[in-house]
Order: sequence, then structure tokens, then C-alpha cells
Amino acid sequence: MDDLAKKQKSRSPFRRNLRKALKNPQFIVGLAIVGFFAFIAIFAPLLAPYDPLDAIIVRRLEGFSREHLLGTDNLGRDVLSRLMYGARMSLLFGILAMSMGAIVGIILGMVSGYFGGFIDTIIMRIVDILMAFPGLLLALGIVAVLGRSTGNVIIAVAIGGIPGFARIVRGSTLAVRKLEYIDAIRAIGAGNTRIIFRHVFPNILSPIIVQATLNVGAAVVASAALAFLGVGTPPPTPEWGIMLNNGREFMLVAPRLVILPGLMIFLLVIGINLFGNGLRDALEPKNRM
Repeated sequence: MDDLAKKQKSRSPFRRNLRKALKNPQFIVGLAIVGFFAFIAIFAPLLAPYDPLDAIIVRRLEGFSREHLLGTDNLGRDVLSRLMYGARMSLLFGILAMSMGAIVGIILGMVSGYFGGFIDTIIMRIVDILMAFPGLLLALGIVAVLGRSTGNVIIAVAIGGIPGFARIVRGSTLAVRKLEYIDAIRAIGAGNTRIIFRHVFPNILSPIIVQATLNVGAAVVASAALAFLGVGTPPPTPEWGIMLNNGREFMLVAPRLVILPGLMIFLLVIGINLFGNGLRDALEPKNRM
């Protein structure tokens, strides 16, 4: 009985958090929306009725029809197919940019919070410099320096996400390093690297997970904004920001060319934010039962 009780207790934090998240309407709705877009992104080659790059000029700006459910764009490309492939590009941008920014920000934040002193001052001043620039303006400057390409857009958006991760991780690390068991581990001869990655990092995962989730939405918006401004992913890539940029010239003739990709961006970001808010509520210590 004691072994069974211990086993159940060891599993209880995850199960408790999962149950609390599943009771949160925000989490459920966000999960459904994100899951829907993830499904479309993964199976876009199977679901899309046409090649998103297949242009038929004689069928340009056609309206809704059986052949083209959402019509065609200014080059005769199927809008529905481009929207489906656009979901793949947006999620890819968001996840890759978030991951790169998270890796750098987490390392900087843990080093800054754990060692403190001069190292902390230097790292935080660098973070302050990055935060002094508006995110989109910073990304524009980086793309201007590095050049226009998909990889450079991801790097530019990732750099803009570093300060958020660094500050959150630093604050959490400052709290964890003061705990008694960290002093005990250090007293028995554990090195700083082992302490940081084996003992500090697992105890600050909750705020990192929440920040990572919300950062994906910000990265999706930033990448679409760069594409809309003409400095992001080069055409004819099926990307929602590019579709917005191309469609704005035909707003009076075919407003769906702007409304549909804008609606996709809105729904995806709303879904990610709802999902992240639900995770935050579930992982917040004061909300745990």
C-alpha cells in the first residue's frame, strides 16, 4: 500500500495539472484551434486541392466555385491551397523562431541569475538594449543587415524573443538558487554546470513552458508582418503575410484575398494565446490544489 501511495503521489503533479488544464475552457478552445491548424499544416500536401504555386492567369480573381472553393488570387492560384500551405509556413516560423530565442534566452537567464554580480549586470544590460527597440523594428534592421531569406527572417524574429526568456528565467533562477537544497548540493562538491542544468533548470520549467507557448504566437505575427512589409520570406512562397501583401491591391475587387489570410493569422494567434493562458493557469503554483 505504501508503494502504491508513493507511486500515485509521484504521478500526482502531472495528473493534477492536466486535470486542471482540461477543466479550463480557454485551454480546451486553444488546444482545439491549434490542433486544427497543426493538422492542416502536417497534411497540407494531402488536403490541398491544387499546387499552391500553380498559376493559371486566365482564371485570375475568380470567386467562390466548386473548382476553387475560396476562389483564386491575382495570378490564378487556388486560395484554399495557399492558405493550407500558409499554415505550415506560419507554424514552422513560429516554432523555429521560438526555439532559437528560447535556447539563447534560457542560457543567458540562468547564467545571469545563478552567478549574479558583474556577469548579471553585463547580460542584463545587453537584454535591456534589445528591449529598447520595438520588436518589429529590430527584426527589420536585422533582416536589412543579413539579407532577405527565410532563414534570416527566423533569426531576426528569434533575436526579438530572447529578452523575454532571459528576464523570466533570470527571475526564476534567482528564487531557486536561494533554496537550501541548492546549498546542500554545492556543499557535497557538485559543479556549477551540474547544478544549473540538473537542479535549477527542472525547477523553472513551468514559466518557460508558458513563455514558449505565448512566444510562438508573437513569432507568427512578426513573421507575417515582415512578409507583408516585403522584407520577409520571398514570394511566391505560400505564406499568409505575402498573401496579405498581394491582396491589398485588390481589396475593392476581391476583398477575400485580404480577409481570409488575415482571419487565419487572427485565429491561429488567438488559439495559441488561449492555449498558453490555460497552461499558465494550470501551472501557476497558487492555483494548484
